[in-house]
Amino acid sequence: MKLRSGYEDRKARVELVSLMDVMFLILVFFIYSIFSMTVHRGVRVNLPNAKGGKMTGEVSLITLEKDGLFSLDRQKMPSEEIIRIASARWREEARPVLISGDRDAPLGAGIELLGRLEKAGVEKVSFQVSGKTPEEKARKLPPPVPDGSSEK
Repeated sequence: MKLRSGYEDRKARVELVSLMDVMFLILVFFIYSIFSMTVHRGVRVNLPNAKGGKMTGEVSLITLEKDGLFSLDRQKMPSEEIIRIASARWREEARPVLISGDRDAPLGAGIELLGRLEKAGVEKVSFQVSGKTPEEKARKLPPPVPDGSSEK
């Protein structure tokens, strides 16, 4: 007596579900690798630690790198040109100046820049800071408990 299992007449077939899973994983891999290959065109600056307020609106960003070089809105140029452009923006648009100075940059260069901006007529100049004091970075404080709840 010959028993039939029901598989004798079936043809071989390729299951597409697992193939689609692999293709989606490869797609995700390529998307993440594209994001990791993006070039960050900003100037790396190690900001000093301090508490400060936030500026809103358009600003003229002057970056002072640790080797003493200046750039205005991420374009390197001589300091005389930066002073001229920043003061023109202040006169025309009342655009404040934000100085982003590296922690290791020479202090004298930043103070001279501040004085030259003031002499050129710019009335609103601020320094960019990281927002946390060294003590706050050293201590890892627990998150605050919301009002009205008790801690056990």
